[in-house]
Amino acid sequence: MAYMQVEMFSQALHMAVGVDVILPQPVKNEIGLESGEKTDQKYPTLWLLHGATDDQTTWQRRTSIERYVAPLGLAVVMPSAHLSSYTDMAHGGAFYTYIVEELPVLMRQFFPLSEKREENFIAGNSMGGYGAMKIGINNPDRYAAIGCFSAGANGGKPMPNNSGMFDDQKWNMMNFTKYGRKDWRGTEEDTFYMAEKQKNRPVLPEIFHTCGSEDFLIEKARETRDFFQGMEGNPYHYVYEEHEGIHGWDYWDEHITDFLNYLEKILKK
Repeated sequence: MAYMQVEMFSQALHMAVGVDVILPQPVKNEIGLESGEKTDQKYPTLWLLHGATDDQTTWQRRTSIERYVAPLGLAVVMPSAHLSSYTDMAHGGAFYTYIVEELPVLMRQFFPLSEKREENFIAGNSMGGYGAMKIGINNPDRYAAIGCFSAGANGGKPMPNNSGMFDDQKWNMMNFTKYGRKDWRGTEEDTFYMAEKQKNRPVLPEIFHTCGSEDFLIEKARETRDFFQGMEGNPYHYVYEEHEGIHGWDYWDEHITDFLNYLEKILKK
């Protein structure tokens, strides 16, 4: 596998940004790493989003994601989105536009990444899990599957402040920076609304959702589970798994492999 750190300029954000990229490199004699077969085709791609307090380097530093994707021949693109919650901020950068519109175009200019919907997937942990759920559901023509780790979809209001990391004043200030006084209901931020709105489209992303039973976001995860499991016919092929664990990298390093096993089945269809 090849690992690259890309520094580039974003027109959407009006600033330089960093992106970490893992690319398949089929080899026969790399010790301890199984690689996929050599191919002249463009690589299927996982767009992997980070959580609050982290950046584009964190998945690579705190998990074995490079080793896990090697046998799948899967490229991984890991952008930074600061504390944006993957939204076009009221008082900050247009991170939703950057991730959805600009980043794929630039990465496909730089690297041989597939443009096919059936070969593009989006996932993330915590804030990134929420972002992946929102982006994937809002753009069903772009992604074949969504992976949400230790988070959930949102209704008409921001995530609760129950992590213990932020006092209420800081939390309210962060939400005002992101959303201003915007009413979420019936907008792209209202993921339950968007999921209902999109559910009859001819193609929808499949959803793999997992959360630790001791996670501080477990109630949000279960609320999301109940919503999707209550949709007639399970149009998103929604799968929920709950295992012992807290909101941390031990859980995400272990259960990212569950999602990759899930993706392997999709790639073989």
